[in-house]
Amino acid sequence: MQYRRTTTCCIQAALLLFFIASASLASEGTVTVALNYPETGPYFKQGKEQWKAAYLAKNQINAQGGILNKQVELVTYNTQSNTDIAAKNAVRAIDIDGAQMVFGGSSSAVAVAVSKVCQQKGVPFFGTLTYSTTVTGCEAHRHTFRECNDSWMAAKAISSFLKKKYSGKKYFYITSDYTWGWTTEASLRKFTGTEDKSVHKGILTPFPSIDFTEALTAAARERPDVLVMVLFGQEMANAIRLAHKMGMKDRMQIVVPNLTLGMAERGGPRAMQGVVGTVPWCWQVPYRYHFKRGIQFVEDYRQANTRYPSSSAASAYTILFEYKAAVERAGSFDAPTVIKALEGHRYQLLKDPQVWRDFDHQSVQTVYVVRCKPRDEVVKNKYNLDYFEIIDSLPGDMAACTRREWNKTRDAAGKLARLEKLPGE
Repeated sequence: MQYRRTTTCCIQAALLLFFIASASLASEGTVTVALNYPETGPYFKQGKEQWKAAYLAKNQINAQGGILNKQVELVTYNTQSNTDIAAKNAVRAIDIDGAQMVFGGSSSAVAVAVSKVCQQKGVPFFGTLTYSTTVTGCEAHRHTFRECNDSWMAAKAISSFLKKKYSGKKYFYITSDYTWGWTTEASLRKFTGTEDKSVHKGILTPFPSIDFTEALTAAARERPDVLVMVLFGQEMANAIRLAHKMGMKDRMQIVVPNLTLGMAERGGPRAMQGVVGTVPWCWQVPYRYHFKRGIQFVEDYRQANTRYPSSSAASAYTILFEYKAAVERAGSFDAPTVIKALEGHRYQLLKDPQVWRDFDHQSVQTVYVVRCKPRDEVVKNKYNLDYFEIIDSLPGDMAACTRREWNKTRDAAGKLARLEKLPGE
């Protein structure tokens, strides 16, 4: 009996060593990246798009041989658009799951929180859908990159259109009360000349909010020519439907500075008709401007998900391919080496050329001004998703803040006019 017990223990120990060795070999053949996104909460629609596009990119990259011959393993976490949860997710992704890159999110407050974790841990972080200027401005870090445009770029692009039609007109702002809302409103006021709040009034709404009756009633009393809704995700959808019901769209131009396809879809074709906003990308862009890689992405995404992708999806997809390209240029997954391979690099994937600017890690790119089409045109589309008509655009080098403007922002925040040094610099 003693012999059998000893033999059994030896076999169990051998099996344990085998499984440990197998797991080690498997991990050596993979690289883990973490998608930290809003699976639930007010921005879940944008999060779902990121998830779908991330898996599409992962599968395509792995089919091509992976990154430096390592298969990509994608681990996912739900931020719930909550900064504390998102930060804890990032710690777990890096310390427990061994993520060598973190990306995702649809909230600038979340992006700032996660960027701090990744800076401390020495892991690259890519903001996917985050527009506040703080992300690559006063809260910028050496390990943080933003793939979409920021609110400054969006405001500059749309202000060109607004000044042509509404110069000298009265504005009213309904703004979500957190970092994205504040910086977006400030940028748009600056570029439209509506900084005098005694004339161009506004109201802050708690984040998240469900009922916008009070805010819209206050706007209606002011009788503005332009109503700016600095709201995002489900909040914007709720507000725009109520504004439509109140008949406000017949009396004023409604502007949503940062739009996505998912937001338009949730607002609905009747409520969204005529609304003007900006996007870093929409699925119509590659067809209009003949970007072959962008067209292929739209078709691949459509076949996999029976719908068209949004800018949120395009950003997540681009980030994974850009991370792959940077690692392969660096010849290593070493974070400092990868960061240096990204800084100042010009790339083109789904649209016209973009560049990872070296001093702030903002992706400088064209911003598109769009107007939502009439309902009848939207529903003609196979998926009822032909919402956007491209009415203007602004090249990235004209839209982005200058180094001098960035330095002033950093100085005002008490930050150095450069990002942190990498180990060995």
